[in-house]
Amino acid sequence: MSNSIHSLNFIFLISIILQFHFGLGELRLNYYSKSCPKAESLIKEEVLKLYDEHGNTAVSWVRNLFHDCMVKSCDASLLLDTNVALGIQTEKSDTRNFGMRNFKYVNTIKQALEMECPSTVSCADIIALSARDGAQRLGGPYIEMKTGRRDSRESYAADVQKFIPNHNASISELLSHFQSLGIDIEGTVAILGAHSVGRVHCVNLVNRLYPTVDPTLDPTYATYLKTRCPTPNPDPEAVVYARNDRETPMILDNMYYKNLLNNKGLLLIDQQLVSNPSTLSYVKKMAADNEYFHQQFSRAMILLSENNPLTGNQGEIRKDCRFVNTD
Repeated sequence: MSNSIHSLNFIFLISIILQFHFGLGELRLNYYSKSCPKAESLIKEEVLKLYDEHGNTAVSWVRNLFHDCMVKSCDASLLLDTNVALGIQTEKSDTRNFGMRNFKYVNTIKQALEMECPSTVSCADIIALSARDGAQRLGGPYIEMKTGRRDSRESYAADVQKFIPNHNASISELLSHFQSLGIDIEGTVAILGAHSVGRVHCVNLVNRLYPTVDPTLDPTYATYLKTRCPTPNPDPEAVVYARNDRETPMILDNMYYKNLLNNKGLLLIDQQLVSNPSTLSYVKKMAADNEYFHQQFSRAMILLSENNPLTGNQGEIRKDCRFVNTD
């Protein structure tokens, strides 16, 4: 009996060592090196092609990572369409995801991967790697993303409001959200630097303009924003917006922080980074040093991308990023 127990313990120990050595059930670099060697290069190729055709897709890739990973897990739950029969309610329609675009192009990338390696590369990894390649195409740093995520078979529509901070949230709420993901104050300030690119719909801006202008907003900038958003009740379906950064609108750089120091933060949550002593020091450092911003942005994005992923035998590898597998 004793020998049998020792043998079982030895087998268990070896299995644990093998799992650690080969990364089974864990995220790791070059996860698809054997199962789909061209996976990462194909994703990058599609990201660059889509950027050439629709430049704003690069911004969408970065936003997808944030909006997927903030809600429970980096598992592509964000991409699921509503399926009443399966009890799935899409997260896309929640107000916290208002303005999210270009979901259809995720499937463009997925189709290219399915042609190369059927049922191999997860939609969750497409989100992570397209964010990496999109950020780099926008002039940001190269981010060393691990892979091996699997896709959720459920959505978390009921939890979106809880996990994705409102753009009018207090700075303490924001810091608390990110701290729950293991992202510190420095990383939180850096990840908000993604607001260096893209645009914001007037629906999310008018509270700072009407009925009176937010006193923390530069008056000249406020006048400009009123030309972009001339009514306090903009049509959510209309294409009315302002760029996050007028100087370098499609470059992921530290101009965002320079704008904040000049009271030209677009969203209320942006400008609050300057009013809080614990975040102001990092805003100043990032405004002064673009390389430092890129380093911290990379670190924060990696932490975000590794939030509670499904791995090993959890979840599935979807064939179409919009739907769970039914066969």
